[in-house]
Amino acid sequence: MATTGELMEAAELGMRVAVRIINSARDAANMGYEKASEVMERRKRIGYISTGSSTFDKMIGGGVETQGLTEVFGEFGSGKSQLAHQLCVNVQLPPEQGGLSGKAVFIDTENTFRPERIAQMAKAVGLDPEKALEGIYVARACTTDHQVLLAEKAVDIAKQGGIKLIVVDSLTSLFRSEYCGRGALAERQQKLSRHLAALHKLAELHDLAVFVTNQVQARPDIFFGDPTRPVGGHIVGHSMTARIYLRKSKANTRIANLVDHPGLPPESATFQINEAGVRD
Repeated sequence: MATTGELMEAAELGMRVAVRIINSARDAANMGYEKASEVMERRKRIGYISTGSSTFDKMIGGGVETQGLTEVFGEFGSGKSQLAHQLCVNVQLPPEQGGLSGKAVFIDTENTFRPERIAQMAKAVGLDPEKALEGIYVARACTTDHQVLLAEKAVDIAKQGGIKLIVVDSLTSLFRSEYCGRGALAERQQKLSRHLAALHKLAELHDLAVFVTNQVQARPDIFFGDPTRPVGGHIVGHSMTARIYLRKSKANTRIANLVDHPGLPPESATFQINEAGVRD
């Protein structure tokens, strides 16, 4: 599935050799059609990670699903990082408690990861805080190249088995600060697209959930309705399996809107963030 350019660069080959290798790999791999019933059978194996709120889970079809990308976007303080922390804890629970008995990888681009919060949330669901922290691999990304590399490195951890969740918090912040102005837009979007394709591949090949948070930008030309929109444009929008918009409400309450999902209608759910974590 690699392009000739990718293979030429990675293996230092000439164009003709790269084309020949790709063609023989395609002949060896079964890349034809399959029946929809077979796809249905495969989808029965999809796992779901509970968010901690039953109304939120119901809205997204049972929880954050494996083999796909789930994005939450919203203003600062809307609960994106809190939700990411909660999923890192919940994925370690057994399936009957809304988990997948798995581990998590947390790619942190904004220095938002707090082990103290993980310990607090773990206690609330009856997990040993020490064990919960042992089950999360954390990496701090400093540049977009580093972020892309960390996603590739996650493949090595996933191959060892047991990884059921990859969190990227936030997906676009480094891209936003490194590629400024319209002149750099095409390059930024191309790189972002490759990064998302790698995350998709990871989710499908290793049957794990990829959960990304995204920042928003203001639209000053909007006079009525909500003036915020997610960063990353159509590239990010088209890559996501599920898109959820979070916004603040009264007290500790948050409202989640399911903006896009291939199999579910747009809907909203109200949840709360308290000391124990994300709850109804």
